[in-house]
Amino acid sequence: MARMSSLSATQRFHAYANPTRFMALSGKLLAPLWVLTALLIAAGLWFALFASPPDYQQSETVRIMYVHVPSAWLAMFGYSIMAAASAVALIFRHPLADLCAKSAAPIGASFTFLALVTGSLWGQPMWGTWWEWDARLTSVLILFFLYLGYIALWATIEEPVRAARAAAVLALVGAINIPIIRYSVVWWNTLHQPASVFRMEGPTIAPAMLLPLMLMALGFTSLFVTLLLVRMRAEILRRRVRALRLAQAASGAEG
Repeated sequence: MARMSSLSATQRFHAYANPTRFMALSGKLLAPLWVLTALLIAAGLWFALFASPPDYQQSETVRIMYVHVPSAWLAMFGYSIMAAASAVALIFRHPLADLCAKSAAPIGASFTFLALVTGSLWGQPMWGTWWEWDARLTSVLILFFLYLGYIALWATIEEPVRAARAAAVLALVGAINIPIIRYSVVWWNTLHQPASVFRMEGPTIAPAMLLPLMLMALGFTSLFVTLLLVRMRAEILRRRVRALRLAQAASGAEG
């Protein structure tokens, strides 16, 4: 009985690996996700720019936080998704797993780049420097290079199976950088302040600032998921076209 239950769970798991089912489901989800993303980001920007107060120390420059902090969260979230999907691809050979990891990489790299740029813009008036080689900044820069290296592997290896395996190994090895980023402010003396939102004792940030920050974080997360679905759908279509071309070339060679 347990075996039948386990088999049923496995069958359900692989049911979601069907690209045709994924295309049908994602096609229905895209429109609501775009609407949700627009509403969350619009509300977050309104509260961030007009309804939240300036900081007593940082004045109006604190508003950069509402883009910088969610971007940094999504940079780590994107790589975590990529590493998890790579593990599933290597262990279970899930047909959509390597496709998910490949599709997530450019989105995560974009959020990482945005976090670096906004962090530099925020750091200059606060710290008096555009860049400082402290643990948090350096580890986020390494994360950006890991994203670029992953994307480059897919681009340089023509055979899809070999490219997927090599990229998956890189993603899993690079995942060690995620806890380093997360706990760098605890392990080393950095310019960044310790966590003020996700704490065991509760957030220390003022509610008037926490609301727009969380709205922007939810909006960016919704944007990430929406773009991920779009890219996965495009990748499925690209692979179908490639398979058709290979089939046509094979039939032409036989003829």
